[in-house]
Amino acid sequence: MDRLAQNIRHALRRLSRSPGFTLVAVLSLALGIGANTAIYDLVNKVLLTPLPFDEPERLVGVWHTAPGVGFDVANQSPALHFTYEDDNQVFEELGMWDNTQVSITGLEEPEEVVGMMVTDGTFRALRIQPVVGRRFTREDDTPGTPETVILGYAYWQSHFAGDPGVIGQTLRIDGRAREIIGVMGPDFRFLRWDPAVYLPLRFDRAQLFVGNFSYQALARLRPGVAIEQANADLDRLMPLSVERFPGGMTLEIMEQAQFAATLHPLMEDVVGDIGDVLWVLLGTVGIVLLIACANVANLFLVRAEGRDREVAVRSAMGADQRQVAGQFLVESTVLGALGGVVGLVFAYGGLRILLAMAPTNIPRFEEITLGPEVFLFALVLSILAGLFFGLFPVVRYRRFHLVTALKEGGRGGSSGRERHRVRNTLVVAQMALALILLIGSGLMIRSAQALRSVDPGFRSPEEILSLRLYIPPAEVEDGEQAALTHELIASRIEEIPGVTSVGLTSSITMDGWDSNDPIFVEDFPTADGQLPPIRRFKYVGEGYFETMQNSIVAGRPITMADIHDHGLVVMITENLAREYWDTPGDALGKRVSTGLAPGGAGWREIVGVTGDVRDDGLSQDPTAVVYWPMVTPNPWGELDGGSILARRSMAYVIRSPRTGTADFFREVRETIWAVNPNLPLANVRTVAEIQEGSMAQTSFTLVMLGIAAAVALLLGAIGIYGVISYVVSQRTREIGVRMAVGAASVDVTRMILRQGLALAGAGVVVGLASAFGLTRLMSALLYGVSPLDPMT
Repeated sequence: MDRLAQNIRHALRRLSRSPGFTLVAVLSLALGIGANTAIYDLVNKVLLTPLPFDEPERLVGVWHTAPGVGFDVANQSPALHFTYEDDNQVFEELGMWDNTQVSITGLEEPEEVVGMMVTDGTFRALRIQPVVGRRFTREDDTPGTPETVILGYAYWQSHFAGDPGVIGQTLRIDGRAREIIGVMGPDFRFLRWDPAVYLPLRFDRAQLFVGNFSYQALARLRPGVAIEQANADLDRLMPLSVERFPGGMTLEIMEQAQFAATLHPLMEDVVGDIGDVLWVLLGTVGIVLLIACANVANLFLVRAEGRDREVAVRSAMGADQRQVAGQFLVESTVLGALGGVVGLVFAYGGLRILLAMAPTNIPRFEEITLGPEVFLFALVLSILAGLFFGLFPVVRYRRFHLVTALKEGGRGGSSGRERHRVRNTLVVAQMALALILLIGSGLMIRSAQALRSVDPGFRSPEEILSLRLYIPPAEVEDGEQAALTHELIASRIEEIPGVTSVGLTSSITMDGWDSNDPIFVEDFPTADGQLPPIRRFKYVGEGYFETMQNSIVAGRPITMADIHDHGLVVMITENLAREYWDTPGDALGKRVSTGLAPGGAGWREIVGVTGDVRDDGLSQDPTAVVYWPMVTPNPWGELDGGSILARRSMAYVIRSPRTGTADFFREVRETIWAVNPNLPLANVRTVAEIQEGSMAQTSFTLVMLGIAAAVALLLGAIGIYGVISYVVSQRTREIGVRMAVGAASVDVTRMILRQGLALAGAGVVVGLASAFGLTRLMSALLYGVSPLDPMT
């Protein structure tokens, strides 16, 4: 131990005598170690750390698949949920849930907040108890019982000052008074969401049928039950659900759709598709660290060659190879530790930047902190990095010639090829690794360019302000009157100076709100027992297509006359029209239906065809959409218990060159509240922000790879400079002789440049060959470009 401490002190003294070398080496290592530590923290918290629930390995997401109708993943239906809940043999607890937005009034200004609707088994499956009050029971889920609500911790603190006496008070949600029965704990997040309020899902079993796959479900497996066993048990129950809840999907349709259960660990529902991005980033910063280590190894070799005489003297005085190697390894490890300390500072700053840049839907971001496991990771990485570049001089001195070193130690001679081979190899490796990162960054740039050149289906999104309004029954009891209130608000907004048009829709392109159902086409009858294709449904008012500047390919848009007269009309997108008819114009006058209304009452005439829209994001193919009037005879007839379907929640799109200014939004808000002061505004943003959100993951990956590639290229250039400058210093005598016998300075310059270009060229060749295989791992992140794109 005393010898180790002495060696560490000796190493620190030696490093302090070479401040330039120490600074460059420490900063190089700090960049690599800091980047790896920051990304590791993300990967560890998001992908590797178990969910913060009791026995999380037994928690699963309950999903279905229907490949017969093109659905790799299908959500949960209430009818299936109750069948599973009553008769399964594999679950300890089962819960169903759905995220929503609700309006809260009566506190200060009306506001719309994120809510989570859950069945009573959801919190039991997670084994979560409120920090104050109680959780939901079966009675809370039962229609006709008093309505209740559980508050999220942050909402409780911000609106009730953390008062425990809130239990038993009422909160007005969507115009209805609900009793507050509990408050969730400060550390609880519902998977990827942090809702302000939790509401019980309440279903009347007598009105359910196998359909309405609009919910998500989770469950806790019984001890010893495997996912495959659970899938088989749920498949067994599907015919029973059709018997208990008739009127929707038949057993024949289920078989034709190849409907089946497909459970997976709940962690997958939390993480989503961010895992691919994080693994690629971890590999990227790992390459940066390798380049940094190669740089420091080269510098270390240069220093080692300058210590030949010192090593020779120590060997002559009796020091063996193990002692010499130990001295170099201690010095390299100390250098690695110093790089690790500075790297932790870089990691802290980098994490703050990462979280600010990361897509808004990155899961578990609140758990990302520099915890003890991160410090341990940085320590281990620092030691390994130090040992890695410290091994190069150790290997070199295994073939150390004592007599030669004593003779040549004081002379500046020209080094032979053998002495340069290791350094040249390290430089080639640096350039090859840097090129791999540059190619990866280039592919992401090409993907971003391809995405930005995609036609989203609308124009000038930066001029369109969007927001969502929900009119609860407590404010306007009749659904049609609520729709007319939306119309009135839209007309008032249109009077604001600078507004060119206003439109209403149930969902703006790319906003993530979607509704999908089967569509029958009258001219193309579906065989009995078969399920037609599933299509996207949207409900619109007059002015939507004009405001978004969607092209009208054929026919006309939906008008207020269609809405007021309850017209049996729809519009469809061009890609849906071309599926069935030669031209979009041929679709006009044809009829479609959901096929569920009794007596064929659901047939609707196609009056217009609009251009295709990228409703699922720029990276996805255009979505086939059917547009319905915002007030229309109920296409589901008696199954939905009403004759007229009127939308209470509508998104507004407002086109104006004033969009983006504070005064403009204030005028819009005041105009809405002049009609009804109890209506909260939600999701206020421009359509350009919605479009950028669809590219958030690509943009995040592009920036991170670009930064890594730039750092790698810089380190690679420094590596070449270090080798060439050292070679020149070692060949001073040779260069002098060449110039003395007549060599021109340009010849000497050409000789040196030729060596540098040879190293860079070798690195390019190796890098291209390596990138040929490695870039295939990025395929899932690319759009519109091949992993082997020649231009890149």
